[in-house]
Amino acid sequence: MKQYIWNVLLGLDQFLSVLTGGDPDETVSSRVGKASAAGSRIGRVLEICLDGVFGAGHCRTSIEADEGGQRVARY
Repeated sequence: MKQYIWNVLLGLDQFLSVLTGGDPDETVSSRVGKASAAGSRIGRVLEICLDGVFGAGHCRTSIEADEGGQRVARY
């Protein structure tokens, strides 16, 4: 049951990324981490918010370097 809940939450995370123009296999945290690292202001603001909820460094450690090639929009 625990794995099922984790899979559902991950699917919702990736769905939110797609709804905002992201790659269908990349999480919001990965996109935000990449945007912040690239110097995006909104990326930095979102990183502060997500890191505040999930712990310091969450977005940067969530970066999926091999994902993002199918995104439509950037933060």
